[in-house]
Amino acid sequence: MIRALILTGVLALTACAEVQTAADHTGRRAAQSAVTEVIAINFPQVPKSLIEAFTGCVIDNASALEVRELAKASIIGVDNNTVEVVRSILSRPATQSCLRSNAPLTL
Repeated sequence: MIRALILTGVLALTACAEVQTAADHTGRRAAQSAVTEVIAINFPQVPKSLIEAFTGCVIDNASALEVRELAKASIIGVDNNTVEVVRSILSRPATQSCLRSNAPLTL
């Protein structure tokens, strides 16, 4: 009986984690268009060939709350808050490291 309860609990936690991972992945994909737009319009120094790399680094280093804000912007439109979120993420050491690896011509 206890084994069955433990197994049920483990399976429920696994399913919950899988749903959360899927939701995070979906949010990050939705956020990509907003980030790409922000970089293309507000960071003209970024060559067009590197916008995808910049977008990837921003998405990879965004928190769950930031991803939600960026995904929302992809639906309702980019505003000054969206630009500030992207700017904040770009300023982080982890994002800078990502950019050095994925867009070395710019740094």
